[in-house]
Amino acid sequence: MDAKRRSGLSCRTAVLTPLKGFGVLSAALSVALSAGAQNVTPAPLVSANIAYPSPSADALPQAPSAVAASNGALQTSGGTIVPRATAGPLSLSLEDAIAFAMKSNYQLQQLRIQDRAVRGEILTVENALLPTVTATAQTNTQELNLAAMGFKPSALAAFGFTPGEIPVIVKVNTTSAQLNVDQALFDLPSYFLYRAAQKAADATRLGVGDGRDKVVLSVGNAYLRIIADASQITDARALLDADNAVLRQATLSHDAGIAPNIDVLRAHVQQQTQQQAVIQAENTWEKDKIALNRIMGLPADQELTLTDTIPYADLAAMSHEDALKLALANRKDLQMLDVEAQATERERKAARYEYLPTLAFNGYYGVLGETTGLYHGVFTAQGTMKIPIFKEAQFRGEREVADAQLSSLRQQTESTKITIDQQIRSSMLDVASTAELVKYAKSNVELAAQELDDTVQRYKAGVDDSLPVVQAQATLADAQARLINSTFQNNQAKLGLARNIGVVEAQYKTYLGH
Repeated sequence: MDAKRRSGLSCRTAVLTPLKGFGVLSAALSVALSAGAQNVTPAPLVSANIAYPSPSADALPQAPSAVAASNGALQTSGGTIVPRATAGPLSLSLEDAIAFAMKSNYQLQQLRIQDRAVRGEILTVENALLPTVTATAQTNTQELNLAAMGFKPSALAAFGFTPGEIPVIVKVNTTSAQLNVDQALFDLPSYFLYRAAQKAADATRLGVGDGRDKVVLSVGNAYLRIIADASQITDARALLDADNAVLRQATLSHDAGIAPNIDVLRAHVQQQTQQQAVIQAENTWEKDKIALNRIMGLPADQELTLTDTIPYADLAAMSHEDALKLALANRKDLQMLDVEAQATERERKAARYEYLPTLAFNGYYGVLGETTGLYHGVFTAQGTMKIPIFKEAQFRGEREVADAQLSSLRQQTESTKITIDQQIRSSMLDVASTAELVKYAKSNVELAAQELDDTVQRYKAGVDDSLPVVQAQATLADAQARLINSTFQNNQAKLGLARNIGVVEAQYKTYLGH
């Protein structure tokens, strides 16, 4: 994410928008109810936007930090960069949250490190097939005692030399420079090991892609859960306002002598029960935001403002055969198993060709001479052929290991295909059933709201006491909670289907109807 976009995110206002329309019915009913009582202040409408003040940074003394500040972040003694929370709430869309996670998610970073390590190992294996060229230069000074080595000057008399003409102590200064070359000419096992390493790198790359899909799924579920939590808070507060209105009217009616005290007690119990629901909903919301921060790799105390509302749209029907075909073509975990099988097949070939001879060339060319004298060229060139004579047990053992690994990978591949089929069938059932749940939950909310309105009208007319009103409030609260949960489960099921088909990173917006 570029600096301009990140700056724009941090400057947005702290507004959390829950599911549109939830909580409005009960809030409106609370207004109508309170308007029917004399000298009672109407309950305010609950806004669809929720903003919670964060505690002051100066409220508690600051503990000394165990890490040092570095460019707006924290850096440990080991060099690990720990991001710091921004001064204000961080405004995030679902797309922004996924972008943060792609950059900072810990598990994804570890997969990238593994991929980098494997690619480094490939270069090491590749070097065995490339020529090795080194240059050396040296100079040395020696003083030799020829007599100590068995040389006798008197032995030269037979050749016409006077013994005194040849010194016994000789000092030699030499300098040399040479270029050395080593090259494997024919080495099939090393070649197939190199090809296997290339496939291993492809497998780790696919592992990173599979990790990205998992991150998108985790962030999407966590983000949608927080929006659902915010909707629960909105509805809980709206129902609390309605309960406050019922309690006020029951109290006024009791004070006027037209209602028994049990109506006041009943309304008070309902009001406190709903207050507990508000506290629990707010606590769940805060904890789920901490969980999302963890997935994105942000500090736990980072304040978040989610800008997206709960999406809902009917998913276009797809046949099981089409979904399975897409999954077999796109699932990276299945592709990774296939690539690992190809790498193992090449390792098996390397083990099978180990009995073949290997050819290599090495040599050098350079100059050698006295340091202050004349130099002359020197060289060595030689070819080497190695033929394994008796290593049959080792070769057979390596082939057996490769065959066992290949058989295991093939079985895993077939098992994974069956698992993918099972996952797709389950996800399609979940999508269909949760869509039906959403439809009936919407209808129940409308019916419960109508029931509550009728009950309130009967209560204001003096036909019933407050008990039916409290019961209708509870029915509406349950219906709204079921609608929120059903919508969340439907979106979760659609994300799961996209993950099981292998297109969650590329098409999560399409599946959510975002």
